[in-house]
Amino acid sequence: MGGIVFCCDLLKSVNLGAPKPVSMDRKSLFRKFLVWRLRHVSNRQFMMILSVIVGVSSGLAAVAIKNSVHFISHLVLNVLQDSKGLLFLIAPAAGILLTVLFIKYVIKRPVRHGIPNVLYTISKNQGQMNRHNMVSSIVTSALTVGFGGSVGLEGPTVSTGAAIGSNVGQLFRLNYRQVKLLLGCACAGAMAAIFKAPIAAIVFALEVIMLDLTLASLVPILMASISAVVTSYLFMGQEVVYPFKMEYTYVMEDLIYYGLLGVVAGFVASYFTKVYILIEGWFEQMKQRRVRFLVGSLALGALLFFFPSLYGEGYEVINHALAGEVTHYFENPFFAQFGDSFIAMAIFLCALIALKVVAASLTFGSGGVGGIFAPTLFMGAHTGMLFAFVINKLGFHHLPVKNFALIGMAGLIAGVLQAPLTGLFLIADLSGGYQLFLPLMITATVSFATAKTFEKHSVYTHQLAKRRELLTHDKDQAVLTMMEVKNLIETDFAHISPTANLGDLVKVVSDAHRNLFPVVDDDGLLHGMVKMDDIRKIIFKPELYDKVQVKELMYMPEYFISPDDAMEDLVEMFRKSSRFNIAVIDKGKYLGFISRANAFTAYRNHLKMYSGDY
Repeated sequence: MGGIVFCCDLLKSVNLGAPKPVSMDRKSLFRKFLVWRLRHVSNRQFMMILSVIVGVSSGLAAVAIKNSVHFISHLVLNVLQDSKGLLFLIAPAAGILLTVLFIKYVIKRPVRHGIPNVLYTISKNQGQMNRHNMVSSIVTSALTVGFGGSVGLEGPTVSTGAAIGSNVGQLFRLNYRQVKLLLGCACAGAMAAIFKAPIAAIVFALEVIMLDLTLASLVPILMASISAVVTSYLFMGQEVVYPFKMEYTYVMEDLIYYGLLGVVAGFVASYFTKVYILIEGWFEQMKQRRVRFLVGSLALGALLFFFPSLYGEGYEVINHALAGEVTHYFENPFFAQFGDSFIAMAIFLCALIALKVVAASLTFGSGGVGGIFAPTLFMGAHTGMLFAFVINKLGFHHLPVKNFALIGMAGLIAGVLQAPLTGLFLIADLSGGYQLFLPLMITATVSFATAKTFEKHSVYTHQLAKRRELLTHDKDQAVLTMMEVKNLIETDFAHISPTANLGDLVKVVSDAHRNLFPVVDDDGLLHGMVKMDDIRKIIFKPELYDKVQVKELMYMPEYFISPDDAMEDLVEMFRKSSRFNIAVIDKGKYLGFISRANAFTAYRNHLKMYSGDY
């Protein structure tokens, strides 16, 4: 109940529309504080302070989301406890419907997927996120997951934390490097609080959010992670998310099977990514939001009716898998008669693994909001458990089922997110299973390598990579991604009409300070260009002024670019052509030129902004 109250208070305090005017006294006071801060508090010290503030705020956001989901889920279960069929058929659809209505009539702006939205904000939006993201992800994810949507809470928590970090940075007029660092601190804090895994949260910020691994960035992220997990402990206790009792570590003969598990996990991760992208594409083709909701919610309800284990986050089901228990799967009347058959059990587990990503994708496609960590962990635990069951049944070697279920989660995280270190440290942190560190390393690494063979990008980054908006640890690539062609266009080139003659061109040349002259008609369409070098020998021959037409002197540029093209295209064009200016044309219309010198200067400025110390 505390989370609902927190959300309501936050909704009242945060303005979701246009900013309200601030009184001059408040403005003056805040301006004095900024001046005092610049004089007495260094940037490094100030970032330390802000990292703790952002960490605590991210922790509170995680607490709000968790408590809201628990409150809603208990309410739904109490209302529909006598009708499990209605629970699975109606509840998720009701939650998604409330989510869609909240977005349409309250937020009135799209609530995008959490982590991809953060990555886009860093690469293309100067680290600036809307204020509504500090609230919208909390409410929408609570409604979606609380009513049984088959997704997790990690993405919305990270998005909420990132929005807090971004708006704190905007409030204190921080530069891009500082805002980007606060976004990383917020993401680490959100992960640390939701999973109670501070080490994994730091690795996640560096590996998935792709921050620079420097001491200057590491210390604030560490402080944010610590403050967030302490906040989570204060409100939700110190119990680990996945209690795991270590009964057996490993012997050397087990390691080959952990490697094989990594291969299997890599294939399952590749399946996850392909199915997720496929279903996402199907829903994108449905133009009407009503159609997406009806198709997605009906399909999801039918799926949960026959496979109740797919309902909600699935943490209880994961804990059953970590205990090596399978009897609860056959409590459903449809499958009770198959409980004693190993083959039936194996087929059932395969179905759960295959259908979890379908259920999650249907939840997203129909309008729900959530994260993919929980579905990934669900599939990983069942993949590891099924692998151990099959090996044991075949008699090749006796494997500890609980350990393989645990390490299967690391394998799926490494493969689906393409983040092996995050998978490794997350599972070690969640379960306290550091005694299995070597098997965790083997499975996570092999799974990542296998998945990378089939999928170049993860589910988080495939759309950004497709639009060339993805930042990577490659500084050159990252800087080019941040730059935009349309911001480099120079418009101070004197142009001439295609119906003009040489005399008219000479008049234009006399007042121009560039040596290129685009030939443009009254509609703005580019007909060609005239270079100064091509007319130098005839501009001092007045007898030719009326005889020679501009269209006889012009040529159509071989290389030109659109304002919406990527910077990589521009760089490649400069390399191929060896030209100093590239024409910018949009649907045949002339916009200007981009000079090699201007592009290089902009590149250097962005490189300083991206790589310098905060």
